Amino acid sequence: MKKIVLTGGGTAGHVTPNIALIPTLQDRGYEITYIGSKDGIEKKLIEEMGIPYYGISTGKLRRYLSVENLKDPFKVIHGVREAKKLMKELAPDIVFSKGGFVAVPVVMAASSKKIPVIIHESDMTPGLANKLCIPKAARVCCNFPETLEKLPEGKAVVTGTPIRGELFSGDALAAMKFCGFTETRPTLLVVGGSTGALHVNEAIWSCLDRLTEKFNVIHLCGKGKTNPEKNGHPHYVQFEYIKQELKDLFALADVVVSRAGANAICELLALRKPTVLIPLPLSASRGDQILNAESFEKQGYAKVLKEEDLTDDSLFKAIDEVFAQHEVYIKNMELSNQKDSISMIADMLDEFANQ
Repeated sequence: MKKIVLTGGGTAGHVTPNIALIPTLQDRGYEITYIGSKDGIEKKLIEEMGIPYYGISTGKLRRYLSVENLKDPFKVIHGVREAKKLMKELAPDIVFSKGGFVAVPVVMAASSKKIPVIIHESDMTPGLANKLCIPKAARVCCNFPETLEKLPEGKAVVTGTPIRGELFSGDALAAMKFCGFTETRPTLLVVGGSTGALHVNEAIWSCLDRLTEKFNVIHLCGKGKTNPEKNGHPHYVQFEYIKQELKDLFALADVVVSRAGANAICELLALRKPTVLIPLPLSASRGDQILNAESFEKQGYAKVLKEEDLTDDSLFKAIDEVFAQHEVYIKNMELSNQKDSISMIADMLDEFANQ
């Protein structure tokens, strides 16, 4: 039996592609273990799947001054020691890394033990964690052709992102029942990412009366970010976070409002969902979501609304425009050359694991 270690964490975007790969890896006879952070979002998600999970120390890139920045190098060094011990214990044939800072110690440890590593970079440009890992990788998978220019020649392959198969089995009627909607209307789904998006939430609430004149609105607000005053609002339902029923909510949605994380937008492309993308601004990120969103808008898959331009009026107008042109957006997405990422990546893993 071949053995594989999966790693990646910090946000849902660094773990959901790994989750998408797991059924295929199991079908191909891999013994799977996961190395992540000790208390990150990935821990709960992976343990719920019955996959053995190991937490290690990890640093974090902060774009602000903090005393924690002084401690992080020592956490990474300690994490490398922990990961090396696990590599000796688990003896994997291959490591697959989805990124995030927890992946850095794992990739470094695997490289020191001569274990081949394959990395996946979701965004248009590599983040710092993957920049540190790329020299140690046998292959680097990416989503966008433009990313090839920023990666070592001969090492990078455009694979797209692994999409969870369960997302394609949604039941719109089940979503209607789950949300308590009794009137059939166009449905707007608002997704702020795994931690929510406060500014997006506030803009939605500000134009909620206008939105619910036309739409049933499903609002995923993020943990601790729901608005109790909006409970009971007609044609509106809010949740902190949805996991099991998400596929049904996607099936029901006619228009989506979303951040522009690469994995999220690739899922929306695969599901053919016209979208208003509100990327994280430069003040809160390195600008990767802005580039992702611009690429999707250029290809006719989505409309971009920058956060600095976000108001209740601009958001309502953008949603209305996308809904009015939703058939055009769907046609453009149907013409996309989205790849069978799971098979491509699994074949690559087989190749290097067998070596």
